[in-house]
Amino acid sequence: MQIKNSFDVPLPADEAWRILMDFPRIAPCVPGAELTGQTADGGYEGKVSVRLGPVALSFGGIAKIVHQDDAARHARLTAGGQDIKGRGTASADISFNVSPTETGSRANIVTDVTLTGLVAQYGRGTGLIQSVATQIANQFAENLRAMIEADKAGPATAGVSHTQADAAARPAPASTKPISGFALLWAAIRGLFSRSK
Repeated sequence: MQIKNSFDVPLPADEAWRILMDFPRIAPCVPGAELTGQTADGGYEGKVSVRLGPVALSFGGIAKIVHQDDAARHARLTAGGQDIKGRGTASADISFNVSPTETGSRANIVTDVTLTGLVAQYGRGTGLIQSVATQIANQFAENLRAMIEADKAGPATAGVSHTQADAAARPAPASTKPISGFALLWAAIRGLFSRSK
C-alpha cells in the first residue's frame, strides 16, 4: 500500500533539509520511536511501539538511506521491522523531499509499505491508516517546530555549556509509550534512518 504525507517546517528549505537529515537531533520528536543503535554499514536500529485498538505491538527495525541528493533535497530509504512477539513484519520503501514555500518549506513523503502475518490483518483499511499516519506526521511536525523555536531562543543561562544549554532549551523527547494508530509507517519514514556512507 502507498501512504502519502506532508508537513510544513518554519525554515528555509536548505536549512530544513539539514535538520531533517540529522537523525540524532530529530529522533526525540518522533512519537512512539526510540533509537537503539547503529549498524556497521551506516544504518540505524530502533524500535517503535504501536497500539492498534486493543492490540499493542512493538517492532524492532533497521533502516538506511540508499540514495541522498542534497542539492535536490531528495532521499530514498528502505526500512524493515519485525514484531518482537513474532506477529508479522513490515517493510517500506520511502521517498522523501523538501521543497520551498512562501512561509518556509514543506517535507513530502511517499511510502510503499508491505505487511506480513497478523500485522497485515491489523493494518487493513488503507483509508484509516492514511488518516492516522497524517495525525502522526502532524504530531512530529509540532514537536519539530517546538524544537526549532527553542533552538532560536538560545541558551537562557550564562555559564552553562553549549550541550547543557541545548538540552535545557529543547522540548522533552516525545513519549515512547505505544501510540494509537499505525505509527510504524511514520517511524519508518523518519524514525529509523541514517545518512548514507
